[in-house]
Amino acid sequence: MKVKAYAKINLLLDIVSKRTDGYHDLFMIMQSVGIYDTVTVTLNRSKRITVLCDTEGVPTDKTNIVCKAAREFFKQTGIKNTGLKIIIDKRIPHAAGLAGGSADGAAVLVALNRLTGANLSNDELCEIGVKIGADIPFCIKGGTLLAQGVGDVLNKVKALRKCYILLAKPDYAVNTASAYRQFDECGKAHTPDKLSMLYAMQSRDLREIAQRMENVFEQFIQVPYKVDIKDVMRQNGALGVCMSGSGPTVFGIFEDKSSARKAADELTSFAKDIIITTPVSTGCKIVEE
Repeated sequence: MKVKAYAKINLLLDIVSKRTDGYHDLFMIMQSVGIYDTVTVTLNRSKRITVLCDTEGVPTDKTNIVCKAAREFFKQTGIKNTGLKIIIDKRIPHAAGLAGGSADGAAVLVALNRLTGANLSNDELCEIGVKIGADIPFCIKGGTLLAQGVGDVLNKVKALRKCYILLAKPDYAVNTASAYRQFDECGKAHTPDKLSMLYAMQSRDLREIAQRMENVFEQFIQVPYKVDIKDVMRQNGALGVCMSGSGPTVFGIFEDKSSARKAADELTSFAKDIIITTPVSTGCKIVEE
């Protein structure tokens, strides 16, 4: 079974507090975008989980999130794992703050649910997914959602209007666990205006949404060329710019594709991966059985 696993961006990301269990309560408005990995899952009789991926830096052993997702699926459903092969065709930049790994894990859960005949609801799949990664529930459902708790409490908000989203990832890595530790040590200097952003989302005012985008990680995560990337995007007509997740990808929202293309052309000296995409309404999509 082949599944398209779509990336996400954070239109707003606030860390509300650190929980007693060590995790963090979050407030995120998340948006699926049209760039995706293709994950192929095949059941076999090998009695083991095999992962294949030729993208540098992506592990193919049991540490890959797709292995963890598969093991958790079999554990929670009680279905026997006779063996499976997972092939990941990466298009989402690795370690980019775009939930590429979580999207792949979500795709495995969606595929196994269909292949094994488990027939779990999306909510039940999300309950399994959150045990593996906080972004997996969103990646299962996708679209435009408000995510709270550790990312497991999802509520719909009105879909983002048609626009063009320019993604630019510098050649730099951010460790998410380290980013959260910095928050625990330093706190935040400013809290995003969550209520105003929700009003803007519900009115589907693209300009207002873009201007209110904010990510608290930007207060203490330093990403090379981030300022330059944002300047280029703004100079070429971006309605708003922001960093996604814990970084390092910076994105801009544009009303027309030609402006996004012009900005993309000017970003080649600052970013390794440059992609123009659009909002999509799903997280995982089965494309072949």
